[in-house]
Amino acid sequence: MKIATAAYPLDWLDSWAQYEDKLAKWVGDAAKQGAYLLVFPEYGAMELATLDGADAALDLERSLHAVSDRMEDAAALHLKLAAEHGVHILGASAPVNAGFERPVNRAEFYAPTGERDHQDKQIMTMFERDPWNVTGGGPLKIFDTALGKIGVLICYDSEFPLLGRALEEADIILVPSCTEALAGYWRVRIGAMSRALENQCITAMASIVGQADWSESVDVGCGMGGIFGPPDTGFPPTGVFAEGTLDQPGWTLAEVDIAQVAEVRRNGVVRNRSHWDEQNSRTKTCTIRLMP
Repeated sequence: MKIATAAYPLDWLDSWAQYEDKLAKWVGDAAKQGAYLLVFPEYGAMELATLDGADAALDLERSLHAVSDRMEDAAALHLKLAAEHGVHILGASAPVNAGFERPVNRAEFYAPTGERDHQDKQIMTMFERDPWNVTGGGPLKIFDTALGKIGVLICYDSEFPLLGRALEEADIILVPSCTEALAGYWRVRIGAMSRALENQCITAMASIVGQADWSESVDVGCGMGGIFGPPDTGFPPTGVFAEGTLDQPGWTLAEVDIAQVAEVRRNGVVRNRSHWDEQNSRTKTCTIRLMP
C-alpha cells in the first residue's frame, strides 16, 4: 500500500467552505496518487481559529477554544472524505476540550467505513506546558485496521523510547509534528527513525511548513514529510523510504509492504524488538574513577 505524509501550510480562512475545499483538494490529491493512508501534522487544525477572527486567532487561550469548538464539524468532513476516497486519514491534531482539566492535544483517526477514534499526546513540550497550558490526555492506543495495526506518537512523544515500546505491536507508527526550527524537525525525525529501528516497523512523519503570522502558537513551521523503516532486510539501507523537500508544501508518498514488517521481525539481520528485554539486566552502572 502507499502512505502519504503531508508538509502542510496553514492558511487564513475566511469561511468554512474554504476549509472544506482545501481539505478536499489535499485528500483528493493523495488518493489520486494511490495513497490509502494519509497523515496530517500536529496542530494543523489551528488554522480553524481564523474563522473566529484575527483577535481570536492571535490570542493563545481564545485560539484553543475556537479550534476545539470546530472539531466535530471537522470530524464529519474527514469521515465524508475518507468514505468518498476509500482512505484512512490521521487528521491534523488540535487542542480539544475533552473533559480534562485543560485542553488536550488530540489527533483523530478516521476509517473509510465510518469508524473514528483518537490519540492524545502524552508528554507536553515546554511551550505546551507554559504559556499554553495544554495537558496530557488519554492513553496510547493501537488501531487495528484493514491496513494493519497502527499507532500514533504525536511529535515530542516520538522522542521517548518507552512510549514507542508501548506500541511494539504496531506495524506502522504515525508521527504528526509541528516544529518551528530545523533542530526541532530533526529531533522528531530522529525519534521517528529510532522508533522504526527499535520496533522494526514503519514510521510516517508529517510536518507543518511555512509562516502563519496571524498566530502566536504556530507562527512558523519547519519540516517535511517522511516515511521510514528499519535499515535491514527488505527495507531501504538508509531506513528512508521517502522524504520531501524541506519547507515545501505537498505530499510525500512511499509504497510499503506490511508483510515485510513481520518478516524482518522474524528474520532480520538484527532483532532489536525481540532483544529489547535483554537491556533490563544490563542497565546497572558503576562509577570508575580514572583521575588522580
